[in-house]
Amino acid sequence: MQADVLRVQVGPGAMHVERFGHGGTAVILIHGFGTSSFLWRNVAPAITNAGHTGYAVDLLGHGESDRPSEADFGIAAQADYLDAAMTALRVARGIIVGVDIGGDVALRLAAKRPERVEKLVLINTPAFDELPGKDITQMQRSTAKFAFRTTRGILGAAPLIEGVLKGSVADPDSHMPVKLIARYLAPFVGKDGVNHLLSLASSISADDMDEVDLKSIHVPTLVLWGEQDGWVDSRVAEKLTNALPDGRLVRMPGVGRLLPEENPEHLSQLLLEFMKRRAVA
Repeated sequence: MQADVLRVQVGPGAMHVERFGHGGTAVILIHGFGTSSFLWRNVAPAITNAGHTGYAVDLLGHGESDRPSEADFGIAAQADYLDAAMTALRVARGIIVGVDIGGDVALRLAAKRPERVEKLVLINTPAFDELPGKDITQMQRSTAKFAFRTTRGILGAAPLIEGVLKGSVADPDSHMPVKLIARYLAPFVGKDGVNHLLSLASSISADDMDEVDLKSIHVPTLVLWGEQDGWVDSRVAEKLTNALPDGRLVRMPGVGRLLPEENPEHLSQLLLEFMKRRAVA
């Protein structure tokens, strides 16, 4: 399905957005660390076929969005950029779907700009003591070592991205082949790519969620959890669901956190069913 490719100004730079379809409910699709809007290519058509509009975004600094050198790429800033993007796209309110830290961006938006959010779908969203996930904390702890090796041309972004992606699916041979890794690696190719990747990792902090009162988020929220996530403890799923006033948990065995890659058909089915559900009175 052909998407309308848009670029919207969000403050320090422009955000790349792919719009699928027209009409119905707006569904904002947010990727996580190490991926991009490309993640949603097999989910967006189902949204369109159901009569709705899908907006797959590249968070600022990710994918084909701008990467301003002085910009803040943290969770709080990304929520502000998403808010600005919705204004530019003339989307007053929508269903926000986030994978990994994309879910944290969605939660922050729901807490700070509740009028923007009709419903939430959180897919393997790290929270509490598991934010950031182990993939990001490993990079943060090793940034100095990586930077030293990078200056000598020893290390590129490839092994770092490959490790994150393979740990994000249950069966890397089937759902994270070399060609797909190359597609997600593309924004980080070049001499500055690995430094930018490390910069993105260093920007993720649990501090950005300190002001988020989960009990204040009253919109219906579907928490989906792929149980083979190599980076976040699965016990977070129940704790997060219980902290939300209208949260519902669906555990998914045999998949990791990249549900749009591993089982887009089931994810699309769950999403569309949830969209039809009425809010608790």
